[in-house]
Amino acid sequence: MAYQETTTTSYGSRVMGGLKGILLGFLMLIAGTVLLWWNEGRTVKTSDANKEAYEATTLVSDLSTFDNTLNGKMIFSSGLATTNDSIVDHEFNIGANAIKLIRTVEYYQWEEHASSTSKDKFGGSQETTTTYTYEKKWVSSVQNSAEFKDPDYKNKNFTLSTIESETFLAPNVTIGAYKIPDFLSSQISGAQDIYVQLPKEKIQAFNTTAKNILQCKTNILEKPYQPNGEYVHVSGNQVYLGANPSDPAIGDVRITFQKVMPTNVSIWAKVTNNTFEEYISDNGYKVSAISMGVQSLDKTFQDEQDANSMTAWIFRLIGALLVIYGLKGIFNILVILLKVIPFLSSIANFGANLICAIVGIIWSLIVIAIAWIFYRPLLAILLLAAAGALIFFLVKRSKEKKRQAEVKSVSTIE
Repeated sequence: MAYQETTTTSYGSRVMGGLKGILLGFLMLIAGTVLLWWNEGRTVKTSDANKEAYEATTLVSDLSTFDNTLNGKMIFSSGLATTNDSIVDHEFNIGANAIKLIRTVEYYQWEEHASSTSKDKFGGSQETTTTYTYEKKWVSSVQNSAEFKDPDYKNKNFTLSTIESETFLAPNVTIGAYKIPDFLSSQISGAQDIYVQLPKEKIQAFNTTAKNILQCKTNILEKPYQPNGEYVHVSGNQVYLGANPSDPAIGDVRITFQKVMPTNVSIWAKVTNNTFEEYISDNGYKVSAISMGVQSLDKTFQDEQDANSMTAWIFRLIGALLVIYGLKGIFNILVILLKVIPFLSSIANFGANLICAIVGIIWSLIVIAIAWIFYRPLLAILLLAAAGALIFFLVKRSKEKKRQAEVKSVSTIE
């Protein structure tokens, strides 16, 4: 059964909220504008840094022997990333000769979901009905059920372990005669499962802890507590804490283990003695990359440029939304003042949303264009032309509607 909660906000409270929203709106407008400006500079500088690094790159076919002439140079090479280190997860006594050891922990928990609907009332008040629903699922963090709204689900969550997910990285990862620094080796992917074997004393310790916790939670258990039961199950790459892995209950925990083994990589970085660091371009931006498999410099360079472009569009979208919602926050007070008559406020709200969206888009295009004047004048002209065309279209459309309305009025009089 869903749990519902209904609240009423008075007209006065809504007006006060609208006044506060003006300040928040201005802050969002400023933040969106700054983000749009900064992002265009970041995008151009990152692209220029990538191009500078690309032009300065020396192709190296083999890194198996140390070459002092490469010191200080930006190089690109492919080879086997490997390590002689054995890394260990001491919590479970699980180790491997690998580049990375990954422990992933999940908890079976009740999770709360909320959805709200609001209705304006005559006089300007607002009635909001929030519906809370609950589902059991595997999640990456323990859910705080003490804050659940439905009393039937409050304080129903607990866990048989508070072990956290963690990644262990080999301290010495190499490609030929050169050491790959952590900031690059941590990006190496291609995880595969580790077959888990826990010592009996470790299993017994986890089992005892689980039973102690369950004994304290008998009042909220979904299944009967079994003092003689086994609550630790090891299978494949998984350690499961709970009565039955095929039928999970609230409080159960599953821990999976994976490793990243030696693999071929392509590295694009600056050589410093027997290791690598980021290339620092003339504009101060840093360039480095490591990709899986044997790739070409051109492919790696294009991947970096594509990633930069994707990041740019994400920030542009975020910036534009901040501007639009900032404008909405500033002018929303006008809509709130009309809430005494819901019908009028609905019309005003639609109009305000439309105007804020249009103005926000135009504002964003202008900010982007002005920013690009300092970096890419040609594109700036195109963006300003786009914003101008949009303004021209809107003005022309408004005049056309006004003319049609006047013609219709004259025809009606005749």
